[in-house]
Amino acid sequence: MRNIVTSYFATGLVFLALDAVWLTLAANAIYRPLLGPILRDGFDLGAAAAFYFIYVAGMVFFAVRPGLLADSPLTALVHGAALGFVAYATYDLTNQATLKTWSTTVTLVDLAWGTFVTAVASGIGCFLTMRIGRMLDG
Repeated sequence: MRNIVTSYFATGLVFLALDAVWLTLAANAIYRPLLGPILRDGFDLGAAAAFYFIYVAGMVFFAVRPGLLADSPLTALVHGAALGFVAYATYDLTNQATLKTWSTTVTLVDLAWGTFVTAVASGIGCFLTMRIGRMLDG
């Protein structure tokens, strides 16, 4: 149980930090010029919190836990990349299929970002969980 809680917080902190930097840089440079008319002026914090809570739980279950079982952050990274690609593809390709103003550029950039950030956060989350577990076990 300790590993699950540790991995949730470790993975979540890494994911939130990376995503905050990305959204700060990319919002005005990429998203606003291409999706401006359909973007909110600010974030819906409730929806954002729900996304992060659910997505980090998915990362722990589908990527970090397999990495912990294999004693391999690389396993977590690879599983995280697959999860990120599938999750972000679901979002972006659905938007591209259903919205008039969705940009192919946004889809491609978002797929790359989702794959990268989920992989890195999963790998680092696994590594930190293993490291913290070893420190606590003495």
